[in-house]
Amino acid sequence: MKSPSNNNAQKSQSDLWTEYAGLAQSGDKAAYNKLLREIAPFIRNYILKSLANPDWADDITQEVLISVHKSLNTYSPDRPFRPWLMAIISFRRTDYLRKHYNARENKQTTLDDFDFQKSHVTNPDHAGEYKDIEAALNTLPENQRKVFEMIKIQGYTAKEVANEMGMSVSAVKVSAHRTMHKLKEILE
Repeated sequence: MKSPSNNNAQKSQSDLWTEYAGLAQSGDKAAYNKLLREIAPFIRNYILKSLANPDWADDITQEVLISVHKSLNTYSPDRPFRPWLMAIISFRRTDYLRKHYNARENKQTTLDDFDFQKSHVTNPDHAGEYKDIEAALNTLPENQRKVFEMIKIQGYTAKEVANEMGMSVSAVKVSAHRTMHKLKEILE
């Protein structure tokens, strides 16, 4: 069996994965092991930034590796490996999140639920705290306050606020972050 070429230093990571996948399909166990060892950290790092819970990254990485194992025979070695892998990552992440969020149906409630309202809807006993927060917000410059309110209170995305305010997305994020710190200082 053919082994990976000796000029690996000149090849990109994607080219190596393509080569390893082709060799693995023809029965090269060393290439197969090397492929899985190299793609595992890539998969985990890629999906980690798109997850609300970092613990899910390991589970999804395992699902992707299982899918690569089961589907390697469908990979065409004359095509790049990375797009094929990215499609699997996307499908497995979507499947995992769908299962997770569908399992949360028991945590849904209607607004008619008195216990939910009592613990999650504005409690008049905390009215003084809300007034303190409003007073702290009123000390901010108008644009800074508006950016903060749109993102943190009204739920707009940074992109939506940037479009509305004529700012860059990064400037909106920086403003919201700085405002949060300033409010913490004022309220302490």
